[in-house]
Amino acid sequence: MESYKQEFIEFMVGAGVLTFGDFTLKSGRKSPFFMNAGKYVTGTQLRKLGEYYARAIEQNFGLDFDVLFGPAYKGIPLSVATAMAISELYGKDVRYCSNRKEIKDHGDTGILLGSSLKDGDRVVMIEDVTTSGKSIAETYPILKAAADVDIRGLVVSLNRMEKGKGEKSALSEISEEYGFPTTAIVTMAEVTEYLYGREIGGTVVIDDERKKAIDAYYQEYGVR
Repeated sequence: MESYKQEFIEFMVGAGVLTFGDFTLKSGRKSPFFMNAGKYVTGTQLRKLGEYYARAIEQNFGLDFDVLFGPAYKGIPLSVATAMAISELYGKDVRYCSNRKEIKDHGDTGILLGSSLKDGDRVVMIEDVTTSGKSIAETYPILKAAADVDIRGLVVSLNRMEKGKGEKSALSEISEEYGFPTTAIVTMAEVTEYLYGREIGGTVVIDDERKKAIDAYYQEYGVR
C-alpha cells in the first residue's frame, strides 16, 4: 500500500471522520463503521485532504483535465481544496465548479458556482463517499445540460466496497451507467488491513471484535 494511503487512513481516524461502532445508514443498513467528511473543519485538515485527493487523481486519472466538479454541499470545499493542492503539488491550474441546490435568480445567477462550463471541458468529479450514486444521478444531468463536457472520472475518499442498488458496488454501478471510470483514495479493505491490531493515539482501532463485525457486515453486504 502506498505511503500516502496509510497516512490518509490515520488522518481520517485522527480527525474523527472515520469511526467504528454501531451505526444506522440512510439505507437502513446497520454498519460497524461510519465516515463523516463534515468533521474536516480546520484549514490544516482541508489542506491535507486536498493533497490526498490530488495524489489519487494524479495517480489514477493523470492531470490532463480542466475542471474539478464537486456536488453540493460537501463537494464544494473538496473541489476548492483539491484544486489548490493540484496547483501547489504539480504546478497545474484547474478550475473548480460546484452546483447549487436551488437556482439563483439574482446577482450571480444560475445553478453553478465557481467556473462556468464550456463545450469540450474535461471534468473530474469529486465526492466524499458514494453509497447509492444518488448525488451523481442528480448532478450528472446538470453538468451535461450546462455544456458538452467530457467526464474523465469520479474520485471519492473511501470506497465502502458494498452493494449498491444491485450486486455490484455503487462505484462500479456508476461507472457502468455513465461510462466513466471511478476510483477512491482508499478502499475499506485497505483500511481494515492497515488498522487491524494497530494502535493510533494509544488505542487499537480495529480489534478482534470489531474485525468480526466488519467481516459479518461484508458477508451480508459486500460485493463479490
